[in-house]
Amino acid sequence: MTSRDTRHRTWATGLTCAATAAGVGLFAPPANAALPTGCTGTAPIVCHYDVAPGNYLVTAVTGSGTGLSVEARRRILNPASAGTRTATVNVREPEGQPSSWGTGSPGLTLTFDGAAPTVTSVTVSAASNPLVAFLFGDSTVCDQSVAPYAGWGQQLTASVAKGAVIANYADTGESSESFRYKSYLFPAIKPLINPGNLVFLQFGHNDKTTTAAEYRDNLTAMIAGIRERGGVPVLVTPPVRRRFDGAVLDAVAQHVNSVGVNLPAEMRAVATASRVPLIDLTAKSKAVVEGLGPAGSAGIYLYAEKGDNTHFSEYGAARMAALVVDGIREQNLSLEGFLR
Repeated sequence: MTSRDTRHRTWATGLTCAATAAGVGLFAPPANAALPTGCTGTAPIVCHYDVAPGNYLVTAVTGSGTGLSVEARRRILNPASAGTRTATVNVREPEGQPSSWGTGSPGLTLTFDGAAPTVTSVTVSAASNPLVAFLFGDSTVCDQSVAPYAGWGQQLTASVAKGAVIANYADTGESSESFRYKSYLFPAIKPLINPGNLVFLQFGHNDKTTTAAEYRDNLTAMIAGIRERGGVPVLVTPPVRRRFDGAVLDAVAQHVNSVGVNLPAEMRAVATASRVPLIDLTAKSKAVVEGLGPAGSAGIYLYAEKGDNTHFSEYGAARMAALVVDGIREQNLSLEGFLR
């Protein structure tokens, strides 16, 4: 194991240890302060707290129209009416994607945004045994650190209320095979899975030359590993690309890869054989994209900004996250009870 791998495993192991550590400080504003302690700025207002990796309950008193993002652009609270608002937040090092070495700042960074955000109180304390939902996947899922890119995983967090938390370990460029074998991905994350934790797996975009047998084997092996830890695996077929043949999406858009493997069909077969819940994001996103048509669907992707028909805008990532929420409800997953 390289020093890089050792460092990553140390960070990952710290995630669950810090979540229940005794003596975690409470951060609250002094009386009559213009901004809570640790906060600066006006639009946005940025607050930083030196906490260890783990899961934290954030309680904030905000003004009307104030939203909240944390760490690597994860949307936690959408702008809403004034009042006291709470959420459970996952803190990791490095922030965002597991391969993002040296990015971000240690601790927890909160960004309150909106046209004229206001914050009068912030409290951060260790969360008590939240339901953890892990996300495994690629760049369409991950915490994208740079705008205008967005993964659906960093928008899903806005739909999850306190008591549950999203731990997004998706990473750019990963296939089912690379995620399974890279030492800082599945081998390092597997020990963090506790009984009852959900683990969502979405792979396909980068399985361009993966055979059907290899794809099934990779998924089945990770399912077995998750179950060894008492976790609950959930398969998610990959969202479509925006590639039209007339009024309908072509085969590549629907993840038939370069060796002729229909990856969503293979994932559905694995779900049936392994008795794993499945969210068919391929079918759901296909219906949305084809329904909008070639012109109307452009805004879901970064076509205007980057000529990109694969990766999502923030709007598109939010649309995909909403489809995942629909799937969570349809499958009666334990996370359903914590959806906003």
